[in-house]
Amino acid sequence: MKEIQETHQKKGVVSSDEYYTPPHIIEALGHFDLDPATPPNPRWQTADVMYTKNDDGLSKEWFGRVFLNPPYSRPLVNQFMEKMAAHGNGIALVVPKLGTKMFRDVVYPACSAIYILNERIKFYDENWEQQKSPICQSMLVAFGEENKEAIRKSGLKGIMLVPETV
Repeated sequence: MKEIQETHQKKGVVSSDEYYTPPHIIEALGHFDLDPATPPNPRWQTADVMYTKNDDGLSKEWFGRVFLNPPYSRPLVNQFMEKMAAHGNGIALVVPKLGTKMFRDVVYPACSAIYILNERIKFYDENWEQQKSPICQSMLVAFGEENKEAIRKSGLKGIMLVPETV
């Protein structure tokens, strides 16, 4: 198992749900009221209220402007994104899997914009060590017009896509 994890890390494959957003991303996007998927022992503030996996952010009430870097394993990523879409106010940081059923059925109908980042984010692992560049970019999904504008004004470089309903 250790060999598989080392191979995944070398190739930039996510082998854990414990990867944390660098502070410069949070700072660029502005103030958040809630982060429902915070690491167990956070090193920096991502929002006023931060639920860890020990708090079970999916079972809690979400409020205000939410920052979400969900666990990327299934079914958790789908469950967190469904709750974010229903909440309708915040920004999610996810892997760009634009052709998936989750995006088609959950994200596209609810989001205000999708922002594919030019930067390949070097996330932090559970030991708070910054990782190598992953094999793909990340993207921000805005729920609400204010969040679309926050991304636009963030200074983060990327390409904004605005879904149309047909």
